[in-house]
Amino acid sequence: MRACVATTVHHPEDARIMHRQIRALLDAGHEVTYVAPFTHFNVTPAAELSPVDVAHLASAGRVRAALRRGLRGADLLIVHEHRLLRALPHRRPPVVWDVRERVAPKRLDRARQRHRVITPAEVPEATLVSPAPLPPGDTRVVHIGRLSAERGVMELIGLAEHLVPHGIRVDLIGAAAPGVRPLLRDAQRVGLLDWYGYVPLRHALRMSEGALAGLSLAGASVTAMPTKILDYMGRGLPVVTTPQGAGPVEAAGCGMVVPLDLDAVLNAVLDLKEDPELRVRLGKNGHAQARLRHHWPDHAPAFVRQAESWAATTTHALAV
Repeated sequence: MRACVATTVHHPEDARIMHRQIRALLDAGHEVTYVAPFTHFNVTPAAELSPVDVAHLASAGRVRAALRRGLRGADLLIVHEHRLLRALPHRRPPVVWDVRERVAPKRLDRARQRHRVITPAEVPEATLVSPAPLPPGDTRVVHIGRLSAERGVMELIGLAEHLVPHGIRVDLIGAAAPGVRPLLRDAQRVGLLDWYGYVPLRHALRMSEGALAGLSLAGASVTAMPTKILDYMGRGLPVVTTPQGAGPVEAAGCGMVVPLDLDAVLNAVLDLKEDPELRVRLGKNGHAQARLRHHWPDHAPAFVRQAESWAATTTHALAV
């Protein structure tokens, strides 16, 4: 099978796209063409891929041209944003829309009339669970993932300043939106925090181990459950999250749910620092639940089988 995977929004090294779905297809022996904004994010495509570079948030015309290149010989197209469904070439294989955020039921119903749809219930968010993570420490907290205003970057910078007197550092691991990069550079320059920029997922997960807590400070405009929460659970970290990540945290009993408010986040972190038994218990709860329900290798075979079954409905090779 040859699959084409496409996005113009996400980082090409997005964990769900590259490190779970594409990696599962490659490991199963399939070929993958990846249409993604490599240049925009300054990413060199993996050697196993057939890459097609596309502009970040490209226009419909440019998306359609990129898809035509990517779909040569493809048996299946998986798109990771709804807007790509409006830019599909006329001749194409079966199309799959991977839905990651809350979508109106009517939009889902319309999509299902013409295409296949993957929802989190069918291919759940997952992570790579460490078999034996380090126990939570008390000298740093971490944030993995993209840094932006809607993902609480101002609260993270303010938190870093308030934690300095308590001997706790803030480690920020992830690319940042252009508008907040100067703020992060300034905060790092004066010693408030450590901002590592983009780090490959496996390395980022290892870097997070042993932290006091993993932070997820998503605002109300973020509608998808932040996958970083599962990453923290899989590394045995207590989670401090805003309500957008409350579901898995409350189900596992592995952290604290707080409003997007600096004082609330600060108090949660300091409570964990002062209670070693609590943070160890929360970390163990999260790790156990992640291993039971959210370990990607347990879900990968079903995803590959589903992709293969959809591709099998292709009746002829494309010549786009």
